[in-house]
Amino acid sequence: MILTKGQRAFQLFNTVFLFILGLAMVLPPLHVIAQSFSSAAAINSRAVSLWPVGFTLENYHMILKDPSIWVAFRNSVLITVFGTLINLAATASLAYPLSRPEYLYRKSVLIFVLITMIFHAPLIPNYLLLKSLHMLNTLWVLIIPSAISAYNLFVMRSFFVNLPGELLDSAKIDGRSEFRLIWNVVLPLSKPVMATMGIMYAVANWNMYSQAIYYIDNRALIPLQVRLREIVITDDMGASDVTSELLMFVSPEGLKMAVIVIATIPILLVYPFLQKHFIKGMLVGSIKS
Repeated sequence: MILTKGQRAFQLFNTVFLFILGLAMVLPPLHVIAQSFSSAAAINSRAVSLWPVGFTLENYHMILKDPSIWVAFRNSVLITVFGTLINLAATASLAYPLSRPEYLYRKSVLIFVLITMIFHAPLIPNYLLLKSLHMLNTLWVLIIPSAISAYNLFVMRSFFVNLPGELLDSAKIDGRSEFRLIWNVVLPLSKPVMATMGIMYAVANWNMYSQAIYYIDNRALIPLQVRLREIVITDDMGASDVTSELLMFVSPEGLKMAVIVIATIPILLVYPFLQKHFIKGMLVGSIKS
């Protein structure tokens, strides 16, 4: 196929534009990683760009010696694991009946769910409600209130709607109950959408921040993102457990970059295992039979 001059110019423009866009996304993380492995002298002299200068692991050593980092890391792992499992179970449990025509009042329920996407409850009533439920200063306050995302619910429902009705009907004729139908037929066919929703929920749970600020006062229950904020926004590290004695050997900027890397890597490690299903799941609802 012979391309015209206009088509070749358009392809060249796209290539250059995407290359620049890719650099804009890749260079900042590279700079963060480089600073986290650089010496205090190199960071203070602004000699670090995209490659570590005066390579050292002291920043990570100092951060990982801080007990509060491990406590916050544990809390974030618990919130992410249990929160994501509850998110998927709750979302699937509501999305499936809303996708089947034989269930009554499904349109009314969808309207109520849609309203929650447009109008959000104010902070004070939310706080009073959670206080009355005795959920404040517990990890459950970061999991239960956000068990179902309305957007993710609509995406999952769209996937369930497109499942072959004949397959579900044949399973019912074989005598399968609704629970066995969902467990043995629907969920195995739903790996792409479950993987996609799982990644979205896991990222949201791992990055849990504002809810922890509002509802948790106990230092033993704060997630990693709150601990990260304390280190990043406090130049003199006054809000952290990293003392001034340790700062004689490391740079505050290096410590901040190390904490950012530590907080980012765990969630990045999840993606490669779900990449195949995630790519399929991104097309959910885009094609209708």
